[in-house]
Amino acid sequence: MSRFFTAGDSSSESSSSDEESLYGDEAVEEKSEDESSEESEEEEEGEEEEDTDDDKAGVSKFLRDAESSEESEDEDKVTIVKSAKDKRLEELEGVVKLIDNARKINDWSSISTEFDKLNRQVTKVAAQEKLPKIYVKTIAELEDFMNDTIAMQKVSTKKLNATNARGLNAMKQKIKRNNRDHASEIEKYRANKEEYMMEEEEEVQPVEKVKKPKTAVYTDGIDAGDDEGFSRVGRGGKALQYTAESILKHLRTIIESRGKKNTDRAEQIRIMERLLEVATTPYQTIRVLLTIISTRFDLTTSTSSNYMSQEQWKMAEHEYSKLLEILENNRNMVVVENAEEWEDDEKPPQPVAGELLKIPGSIVSIAERLDDELTRSLQHIDPHTAEYIERLSDEQALYSDTLRGLIYIEYLQTNEKLATPQDGANRMVMRRLEHIYFKPSQVVTILEETAWKAIPSQLDSKITPRSGSKDVATLVQVLSTYLFVHSADIIRARAYLCQVYYFALHDQYYRARDMLLMSHLQETITNFNINTQILFNRTLVQVGLCAFRANLVYESQNTLQDICGSGRQKELLAQGIMIQRYSQVTPEQEKLERQRQLPFHMHINLELLECVYLTCSMLLEVPLLAQTGSSPDVKKRVISKTYRRLLEFHERQVFTGPPENTRDHVMQASRALSAGEWKKAADLINSIKIWELMADSEKIKKMLSEQIQEEGLRTYLFTYAPFYDTLAVDSLTSMFDLTPRKVAAVVSKMIAHEELAAALDQVNSAIIFRKGVELSRLQSLALTLSDKASGLIEANERTLEQRTQGTANAFERQGAQGGRGGRGGRGGRGGQRGDRGGSRTRGGQQFGGGALGGAIKV
Repeated sequence: MSRFFTAGDSSSESSSSDEESLYGDEAVEEKSEDESSEESEEEEEGEEEEDTDDDKAGVSKFLRDAESSEESEDEDKVTIVKSAKDKRLEELEGVVKLIDNARKINDWSSISTEFDKLNRQVTKVAAQEKLPKIYVKTIAELEDFMNDTIAMQKVSTKKLNATNARGLNAMKQKIKRNNRDHASEIEKYRANKEEYMMEEEEEVQPVEKVKKPKTAVYTDGIDAGDDEGFSRVGRGGKALQYTAESILKHLRTIIESRGKKNTDRAEQIRIMERLLEVATTPYQTIRVLLTIISTRFDLTTSTSSNYMSQEQWKMAEHEYSKLLEILENNRNMVVVENAEEWEDDEKPPQPVAGELLKIPGSIVSIAERLDDELTRSLQHIDPHTAEYIERLSDEQALYSDTLRGLIYIEYLQTNEKLATPQDGANRMVMRRLEHIYFKPSQVVTILEETAWKAIPSQLDSKITPRSGSKDVATLVQVLSTYLFVHSADIIRARAYLCQVYYFALHDQYYRARDMLLMSHLQETITNFNINTQILFNRTLVQVGLCAFRANLVYESQNTLQDICGSGRQKELLAQGIMIQRYSQVTPEQEKLERQRQLPFHMHINLELLECVYLTCSMLLEVPLLAQTGSSPDVKKRVISKTYRRLLEFHERQVFTGPPENTRDHVMQASRALSAGEWKKAADLINSIKIWELMADSEKIKKMLSEQIQEEGLRTYLFTYAPFYDTLAVDSLTSMFDLTPRKVAAVVSKMIAHEELAAALDQVNSAIIFRKGVELSRLQSLALTLSDKASGLIEANERTLEQRTQGTANAFERQGAQGGRGGRGGRGGRGGQRGDRGGSRTRGGQQFGGGALGGAIKV
């Protein structure tokens, strides 16, 4: 007989031993007779095989001997079969023993750990059978032991260590929550402990009785389930029943599981949706809505994406709107943050007439989280797709909910008993202001009208009444003023910047500039958080663009200098991340930087910003370069280093093709303007297509052409003034296509600012240049050389004094002792050196300049 059949026999023997415990001795005897007959038949077959082949007989005999020895060993062993219930009870008793040992040494840390393990095991046991009495005894004794320990700690001088103290505090909450569910059993145990433990457990003997409830529940589910013929089944095969009385219990279970591992939040949401359907009172509906909204927000942390899905966001927004509607219709219930949680899950609170029922929650936090999730999703969606436009359309519903939430917060503030903090209203007003400050007034008007239509007509806001929402400028003014009065620090600064941004966006430059200067935020902005600094940078840029649209070139360039001159516009405006090759940015810092990025619809066009900055720099730098080149005695100054660097790079190029981008247009226009070709410069600037993105682009192009004409005139006068004695105004008029009045105004301004040494003869309509003492080109270069040489001497002497530590006079040569004058044949040379050193000692740093210096003096 082969080993395979022997293994089969052993398995049949084990199965027969299992059946022996269930069916009795008779069935076992019959089975043993059958098995013995089968074994005898197999042995006879083995003998027949042995007779047929001698070689195989030896092998089979060897195998039979081994198998018979194994069978004899199996017969000697006594197999003990335990049911799953007995195994669980043994494990339970083992944990109870560990808890008792920890109680003896007062180890609350171990008690807390084992108590959690005990509850997990009891859940498995109690799913099919009655609650074990040893468990009831353990939790009752633990509660008494805990109360005794707390009482001893109050009077004892010896305190628990930190670990045990944390364990004791944790057990307070655990026992309080756990024993509440088993209060009736604990009372029975404490009433008569001995009789309670001696009672027989009735329902645990037959195995079949455990299976019957499962089939009964299943059939009941088929008969009375959903339309599809199924019902939801929980642990132990028991059908989960969602009734109005069990809502608070289910909610407590869900709330306690928040933050734990392996929690199926999607399943919890499905359960709460069922609870929402069976809720009968407004209190139950409010509790379920507050919990389900929070659980939907928790889904973001468990998913791979960093933002909330559009489906979940819309459902949360709908539930938030429904929550506000219920609160508006039931004024006797309010949701406030400082309310105490209701502990009794069996009996819901009953509102008393004339009193408010406080429910713990935060209307403001939900609105802020909805806003943050929408912003986060817009950050991750490609802005050049239809999905972004579709997602952006949800902003209207969010704005309506924000306005409705603000009205509810205002209602809470009217009740003095609630003592509602002002911070909630400030946060809601700030969120509302942040949705409208960067948008054109036409868009804000549509946003406001749609939001008020979605709100019931009987509701109105005291801060921004329904009737005053049509004027957008007034709306921004009212919201900002409210925050100026009632808020402080960051919120006040952000509200101020939002108002300045709105004024700059709508071409109110002087008002925006005056507000920004009076706030002195530019001095203290580094003390604020990064998001506020980003808002300050955006406001500063918008003020600069507003100045450009107002034809204030100098003010525009001066305002944009800090942002555009740094070369980090994208990073400073939170419109992108510039990762440098050797930057030491940690992944955490990069993650935070990405979270601060603004959605695409809030971006300021960086190409337009660069174009405005370079154009303004060109109009200021080209005349300055001409003035410096013709008058070397004028102190050199740089207005824009970025523009100078780009211009120098462009001039070093051997071949210059047609302009391709904004920089090429501005650089070629600069060269044309410096050469006096103002028409070519104007054509190059006006051909930049980015101007079409600005409102009234034709007006902007006309303004730029006029500015180029004026700066071309200034450049011409600076360049060719040394070559003229008089110059007719009419010739300048025809040359630059300006009116005589305009030419006279430009020249008079240059004379008044002492930029041009000339006089304007209005009778003869001419410009008379004053020559005075003018140096030639060679003399100018000589003076420059003398200045540089004197600066070099001063630098050398300072370096020498630093290295010799004040002993520089020891190395100076006096008179005939200086140099190598003592030697024969070279004394004259040494004497000359000595005299030179002496003159430096007497008169300090005197540089005559030699023959060239003498020529200049003459």
